[in-house]
Amino acid sequence: MAGVVSFSGREGTEDRPVPKPDGSKSGGPGPLVVIGGAEDRDGGILRSFVTLAGGRDAVVAILATASDEPEGAEEAYVEAFGRLGVRRVLTLRVAERGDAGRADILRQAEQASGFFFTGGDQLRITSTIGGTALDALLHRKLGLGVVIAGTSAGASAMSETMIVAGDDDDAPKNCTIKMAPGMGFLKGTVVDQHFAQRGRIGRLLTALAQNPSVLGLGVDEDTAAVVFPDRTLRVLGSQTVTVLDGRTIAETNATESLPDEPLALTDVVLHVLPSGYGFDLKSRRPLRLSRREMESLP
Repeated sequence: MAGVVSFSGREGTEDRPVPKPDGSKSGGPGPLVVIGGAEDRDGGILRSFVTLAGGRDAVVAILATASDEPEGAEEAYVEAFGRLGVRRVLTLRVAERGDAGRADILRQAEQASGFFFTGGDQLRITSTIGGTALDALLHRKLGLGVVIAGTSAGASAMSETMIVAGDDDDAPKNCTIKMAPGMGFLKGTVVDQHFAQRGRIGRLLTALAQNPSVLGLGVDEDTAAVVFPDRTLRVLGSQTVTVLDGRTIAETNATESLPDEPLALTDVVLHVLPSGYGFDLKSRRPLRLSRREMESLP
């Protein structure tokens, strides 16, 4: 089922002259808003997404595929985006793979200037949408500068390889996480969410031990990493984004240890970045934003 909700006379979103990123010209993806879950639905994170999608002229498409209660998730975000001044909100009900190729769903998706994936189970997103006509449409639109956002499970699904399951509040241990191919919107990363609140540094380090070339992005609740086409990210929200760089790992016992045994990882680089900071994904260096840069953010 595809639906549309229109609003009129709503106040709340301040339109700013933010240039529309064009990923096809920049050599990178369009803007991504990677949210750690439990975001303030009247706060700056969703406002920034709306601005990147076109402000009051935005057409926001909600995908609640990850949720086991999609109607409730859709309703909550339709109301949130309406309060932020979005006049047109689409609900794309993609519950099974056949839905991701339906003509009415694809027609609605073509109209969207921003896509928003809700939380739930990230494997529902990839197993339902991956390899379908909707998947191809999302990647094409992203390459043209359309913004894609995801919260909680929707954030995890953005990376090429995603964490599907793993222990919270535990040390990094061999063979204790399950991973699967993600949607591939954000290259060269593994994303984890609810990061500090659920004690997930151990499982993200476990992922890094398996392939130290990727960057681990741990996004806290009510916090977002906004990734721009030039492969720089900016942190928004009340908490932090933790970046783990495994390229410098000097030694690990990942190939020697038995399942459930603690992992050794030496010389891992760790950055903890609150609002006002960013990160260059190409150079793998943190960024300190000037006041002018902060004011220019959507």
